[in-house]
Amino acid sequence: MPLDAVYLTALAGELRRGAVGSRVDRVHQPERDELILQLRSREGVKRLLLCASPNHPRVHFTAAPSENPAQPPMFCMLLRKHLVGGKLTGIVQPPAERVLTLKFDCTDELGEPVEKMLVAEIMGRNSNLILCGGDGRIVDCLRRVDFEMSEKRQVLPGLFYQSPPSQDKEDPAAVTAGKMAALLSHAAGPLERWITGSFAGLSPLLGRELAYGFAGDASVMVEDCDREKLCAYLIKELAGLTGGPFTPVLLLKDGQPKDFSCRFIGQYGGYYEQETGESFSALLDRFYAQRDRAERTRQKSQAMRRTVQNLRDRTARKLAHQRKELQDTEGRERLRQLGDVVTANLHQIGRGQGRLTCVDFYDPEMREIEIPLSPKLSPQQNAAKFYKDYTKAKNASRVLTGLIAQGEKELSYLESILDELNRAEGEKDLSEIRAELTEGGYIRSVGKKKQPKQQPSRPMAFRSSEGFEIYVGRNNRQNDQLTLRAAEKYDLWLHAQKIHGSHVIVACAGRGEPGEATLDEAAALAAWYSQAREGQNVPVDCALVKHVKKPAGAKPGMVIYDHYTTRYVTPDGKLCEKLREERQ
Repeated sequence: MPLDAVYLTALAGELRRGAVGSRVDRVHQPERDELILQLRSREGVKRLLLCASPNHPRVHFTAAPSENPAQPPMFCMLLRKHLVGGKLTGIVQPPAERVLTLKFDCTDELGEPVEKMLVAEIMGRNSNLILCGGDGRIVDCLRRVDFEMSEKRQVLPGLFYQSPPSQDKEDPAAVTAGKMAALLSHAAGPLERWITGSFAGLSPLLGRELAYGFAGDASVMVEDCDREKLCAYLIKELAGLTGGPFTPVLLLKDGQPKDFSCRFIGQYGGYYEQETGESFSALLDRFYAQRDRAERTRQKSQAMRRTVQNLRDRTARKLAHQRKELQDTEGRERLRQLGDVVTANLHQIGRGQGRLTCVDFYDPEMREIEIPLSPKLSPQQNAAKFYKDYTKAKNASRVLTGLIAQGEKELSYLESILDELNRAEGEKDLSEIRAELTEGGYIRSVGKKKQPKQQPSRPMAFRSSEGFEIYVGRNNRQNDQLTLRAAEKYDLWLHAQKIHGSHVIVACAGRGEPGEATLDEAAALAAWYSQAREGQNVPVDCALVKHVKKPAGAKPGMVIYDHYTTRYVTPDGKLCEKLREERQ
């Protein structure tokens, strides 16, 4: 669901309690439409996320990790200049609007006290973050809106800030009984649509919930309702919606977050599970963090993914053609036999003859056969042609067998890259995959301009329930580094059997042999970070690192191993998160 004004009201109260009085310690802009203010107070440090994404705009405290670009964007630099060191003095939300104004006491270049405001407009594709001075004049904004983009309202540096245009809806907190009765007197159609169309700040989810609460049916029509009772019901419920108390509620299906609200939802019955969140911010962090990261990573990797998919498809087509050619050479032995038969019967062939009928002495029953000949060739040349075709097919078989083996390795490698792209968690992962493809000659380097150097990412780290450190490679090159260089020879190596996935290392040095619990947990990690993430009873091979070798000339991430055992596990994302939290 979109973040509606009612949930934002509950969230604003939480932000006031946790952030007002704090000072801005740092400002980061990890994404083009996302800011993080690091706030410091006596209670500690908190990170306030302000996101103006068209799909998932929001404002809340966050604990989710984020990667900052090597070169901060200009808007980030501007906010650092104006806000760092400033004190957050207030958070204001206009009634029933999806707008939060953060007020700061700052100092200018001369050390004089000034007021600054950071306005977060959380309105879908029109979302924006706007920095204003104390007089309301815009300093700059994340998205500039000129006259060509909007005739009603421009958002540009130097202009005075204007609130977003009103939707001509009623404030649910201020509606009176008389006004409600007047609105209902000419209401018609589905009740939930009438509610969301008449009152500001309500999401479709809350509109349906109010209709369900009144009639026990979310699809009830206004014409079927007792309007006097409906008037009293809506006055009471809208006052409760806007005034609280509020409860952060997460709706889940099969353990996956599907929706959220600031109150318990009855319209779905038992179809959705409902969990109470630790806080409104923590609920949003859980709901959005993973899908945001996956969506942004998918967007950033589109060009690279398309290139690899095209290479994969081209390699697959080439392999299919080569396999067909190899299949055509399987009858080559018969060509040699026919050459022998023709040679043995040269005395029966006259020049210009187009067919030879003779006994096939390779047939156990010695039956007669007809062998087609070329009238343009001599008898000896016809026999030689069969031997030549045999030799050609034999050589083709040998060459094609090598090419097919090479093509299968190439196809497997490209599929492993696609699997890496599916599991990439951020820009660092994508940069390392891009570097691997560039080094392998699959894509060109990004121009001559020197790119900012980024610190290489580290393998994912986990701790088993028995206290053993477990490391998981993020990509092919990291798999090589982890298994062939970082791991000790008596550490344990695990990998999903015969499919693409991460190398998993259980660090055993100085701790002895891990127990069954650690082995099962490491195997579950290997299954989760593989192509079999959605499967069950996934076979995972386990061997000592000393039994894992890399063949000469093999692609990154490709190894061979022996002296292994196999465990069968079901991938479990919750277990992975738990083991990662234990490590942290």
